[in-house]
Amino acid sequence: RRGYSSAGAAQYLHRSIVPTMHYQKSLPRLPVPKLEDTIRRYLNAQKPLLDDDQFRKTEELAHHFEKGIGRELHEQLVAQDKQNKHTSYITGPWFDMYLKAREPVVLNFNAFMSFNPDPKSEYNNQLIRATNMTVSAIRFMKTFRAGYLEPEVFHLNPEKSDTQVFKNIIRFVPSSLSWFGAYMVNAYPLDMSQYFRLFNSTRLPKLTRDELYTDEKAKHLLVLRNGNFYVFDVIDRDGNALEPSEIQAHLKYILSDNSPAPAFPLGYLTSENRDTWALLRKNLLDNGNDEALQKVDSALFCLSLDDFPIKDFMHLSHTMLHGDGANRWYDKSFNLIITKDGTAGINFEHSWGDGVAVLRFQNEVFKDSTNTPAISPQSQPASVDSSRAVQKLDFKLNDALKAGITKAKQKFDATIESLSLNLIQFHEGGKDLLKQKKVSPDAVAQLAFQMAFLRQYNQTVATYESCSTAAFKHGRTETIRPASVHTKKCSEAFVRELSKHSTEELQKLIEECSKYHGRLTKEAAMGQGFDRHLFGLRHLALSKGIALPDFYQDQAYARINHNIISTSTLTSPAVQLGGFGPVVSDGFGVGYQVHSDWIGCNVSSYPTRNGKEFLQCVCKSLEDIFNVLKGKKIGS
Repeated sequence: RRGYSSAGAAQYLHRSIVPTMHYQKSLPRLPVPKLEDTIRRYLNAQKPLLDDDQFRKTEELAHHFEKGIGRELHEQLVAQDKQNKHTSYITGPWFDMYLKAREPVVLNFNAFMSFNPDPKSEYNNQLIRATNMTVSAIRFMKTFRAGYLEPEVFHLNPEKSDTQVFKNIIRFVPSSLSWFGAYMVNAYPLDMSQYFRLFNSTRLPKLTRDELYTDEKAKHLLVLRNGNFYVFDVIDRDGNALEPSEIQAHLKYILSDNSPAPAFPLGYLTSENRDTWALLRKNLLDNGNDEALQKVDSALFCLSLDDFPIKDFMHLSHTMLHGDGANRWYDKSFNLIITKDGTAGINFEHSWGDGVAVLRFQNEVFKDSTNTPAISPQSQPASVDSSRAVQKLDFKLNDALKAGITKAKQKFDATIESLSLNLIQFHEGGKDLLKQKKVSPDAVAQLAFQMAFLRQYNQTVATYESCSTAAFKHGRTETIRPASVHTKKCSEAFVRELSKHSTEELQKLIEECSKYHGRLTKEAAMGQGFDRHLFGLRHLALSKGIALPDFYQDQAYARINHNIISTSTLTSPAVQLGGFGPVVSDGFGVGYQVHSDWIGCNVSSYPTRNGKEFLQCVCKSLEDIFNVLKGKKIGS
């Protein structure tokens, strides 16, 4: 390890006495659930979506699968898993799922999280914030690579485990046993195997299956402004970060460059169908752009500087989720986006990692850039020759490439044109009141989505809630299935039969939903959902060239995986809001946050669905649920 002197301390966020990867070796492995549990859970999730005849057919196919080919596949999966103890059974199939997908990454896979503004308003200036966040991001990278970053641990009893005393003991426990030491005090270390891909990484388009590329030797930052590409080194040859005043000088130089926007902005290509982009990229390389592309692909990350201020939350969501297409490189592991008024956010590519790693990065960058900012509004940029340090990348484009960019832009503009984003903030209560009433805040939010959809469209549909399985080695995510017989019964009572139920009966129905949702969440977090297991078995059958079992050809299987309501939640002091596109053309993409006294919800949709009306129904549902929990009688 490198020395950590007080002079060098400015290069790091902190120095954890427990090494970053201390727990990685002893993390428990992601369990392969029992096949009978998976089938039972699958049928429970199918029940609210099917009528009796459909359910009977699906049940028959499921039991047939469980006794026959499913059993064989399951045994093969378990055997394969035993031979690959260094990873998890879902890792390979999940990378394949993302990297083989041919749809554009923008809107289909990339998600965004926007930062809260800096509490000190004078620091929300584009140049100051871009400098401070870039410095903090570099500090994060250096802290992580030196092994100084605090390990990511989920503390169930922080008074016992999140203490200096515990850290002083656990650091001397060998890595092969350290997880057990944490487990004894109710602390759960999380997998950190994705973190290295945060930096110097890009998803490269290739025919049929993309590749993840990382070059940790590269020392430069990629900056996009007005569709133009700039690079400059932020790490010197000794591995030290550039002085903040020099980074400030170089960013100021880029912000004052009045080069016109390129006639054919290259960024649009990363919004294309992956095979189309793969062929165009080959053309770019053959046309003498390999050095410039290498700079883009290997850069630490992409800093996108937008030339306009943010008007409102809706404008913020559009800017961070997709932007104008010219000033982004959607294939980078993440784009740090900073607008004219210092509003900041992150748009991240999803194949390499999940929200947990990105959120940790955001939390640390926000904390560091606001608590110990590298420069202040009074700071002067260093007097360096930025025209020599900053290189503007030029791309040689032939007619085929120009036509490819024009077509990509047309497709991008048309897609964005069809996308609607809508937001609400419900201020009549939040986590505090719900916990006081002994119901799960997440269960109530999910129940409100079920009620809203029933009110708006008169049906119960496939619903997806993402749950991290980072408590396991190479865990990714598992699906919680929030639509259940309980939410259906409760929603129908509220929407269709209000007059038939007393307030007490309605309270009981909410409590049942909460209890069941809590159980599903716990199961998913422990790797005991059904979606990944069934996905792994299907992947195995296809990879072995086995004919796809009838179970997977059931319409009901296709329908439950056509997630009309796709949801994800993250709450953090650093994040203002987050969101993503619908995962199906007739769906809603629902990003939500349950705060102590309010609930925020951000919904994306295409023309077949009305997101604004859906959110009005969500509001009405939350109102009704809160009133019932407060013991008030509600009118229909």
